[in-house]
Amino acid sequence: MSLFSDLALQYIDGKWCPGAGSWDVIDLDPYTGEQLAAVTVATAAEVDAAYRAAERAQRPWAERSPYERRLVFERALRLVEEREEEITRAIVAELGGTRLKAAFEIALTRDVLRESVSYALRAEGRVLPSPTPGKENRVYRLPVGVVGVIGSYDFPLFLAAKSVAPALALGNAVVLKPHDYSPVVGGTLLAWLLQDAGLPPGLLNVVITDTSEIGDAFLEHPVPRVLSFTGSTETGRHVAGVAARHFKRTVLEMSGNAALVVLDDADVDYAVDAAVFSRFAHQGQVCMAANRVLVDRAVLPEFAAKFVAKAAALKTGDPSDPATQLGPLIGAREAADLAARVDAALAAGATALLRGRTEGTLVEPTVLTGLPADSELLRREFYGPVAFLLPFTGEDEAVRIVNDTPFGLSGAVHTRDLERGVRLAGRIDSGMVHVNDGTIHDEPLVPFGGEKCSGLGRLNGESTVDAFTTLKWISVQHGRTPFPF
Repeated sequence: MSLFSDLALQYIDGKWCPGAGSWDVIDLDPYTGEQLAAVTVATAAEVDAAYRAAERAQRPWAERSPYERRLVFERALRLVEEREEEITRAIVAELGGTRLKAAFEIALTRDVLRESVSYALRAEGRVLPSPTPGKENRVYRLPVGVVGVIGSYDFPLFLAAKSVAPALALGNAVVLKPHDYSPVVGGTLLAWLLQDAGLPPGLLNVVITDTSEIGDAFLEHPVPRVLSFTGSTETGRHVAGVAARHFKRTVLEMSGNAALVVLDDADVDYAVDAAVFSRFAHQGQVCMAANRVLVDRAVLPEFAAKFVAKAAALKTGDPSDPATQLGPLIGAREAADLAARVDAALAAGATALLRGRTEGTLVEPTVLTGLPADSELLRREFYGPVAFLLPFTGEDEAVRIVNDTPFGLSGAVHTRDLERGVRLAGRIDSGMVHVNDGTIHDEPLVPFGGEKCSGLGRLNGESTVDAFTTLKWISVQHGRTPFPF
């Protein structure tokens, strides 16, 4: 694809250039194994150049009228709509995403860009009263300056745009480091769109590189004041530690282990539909995916039979085929690791209600039950099409099982009594819980983020404004202050 050859470069200070590192990131199609591109990695010196370019460009950008800034995002939104088919093909090729997944991700990206048009106007200040006569307290909301963004590979275009576009709209500059698995869709594709939308050079820089080349240079650099990270808890913990040592703010969206709870009065057919989507969307490679499906014993036989039948009917195969519902995992290593985890679960006492085949990177759905309550497998994130069915009796047992994990990102509760569902949702230690819906949701205005090891901070709406701006107090004394000496 020409898009990959054109965008398989670093993007620094408005220029497309090869990296100066000694090795290449090999960008592969996870379904065919075809090499899409080879990107020579950026060095620490190029990371420095990217941050310095951002630093130079940021202040003039912040001084522009917010009405002028927002025009960039209006144009970017139109470009996404005009280039939707080209972006879809890129998502299918680089991520193994189905066309349905691509449409979902592009729609979320459009929402971010549409909302970014308004972010440019949201940095509102305040005038606060003072106990001192004649004093006026002005509180200004200002851009933080430069933001470093580290992307993930599951929904890389959307997750990059979710930090990059609002940060820019609010008057900041950005340096983006995409994941090695998605250097184009999660990185240079966004730069291409915003460049063509008229974003001035230097405001968005994309460096494709790895810690094996640059160490912690991306995190430790003195220019960025905020680091926005999406990825694993293990890496996020390291990002948080480095940031704290250098007095940088962080927004961390990390691993999940979501549970979808089916109470005894639930609409079973609807709950099955929600659970199958929540577990198997994008092959289960979603941080909000329902790893665990908890079902009250009163409805378990009916639910299990229907859940297994629906999962077994999902079509796994070529992600470019519109009929395909599950494409490949992101890589052969991940597929092999997932198969080993399933084998470990079976060895630990689990029963396979459905055991899908693994062929290369294609993994069919698997449904397991009967895993011991103390199994470590129930407490970790599963990135792949494997579901655990867990029985419970009564709400107290359900809450205990749901909360028995170090993670707390998303969840769902199914019941015909909506207020019962809300009460139960309030007892779940999670940043987001959805009553009578799936676990995979993100909306432009609602605070998104997790508890415990699933993250720090929130994005969307006012939370995004807080994340990428800072407050400055300027007082004005209209009279004369009496000093004691």
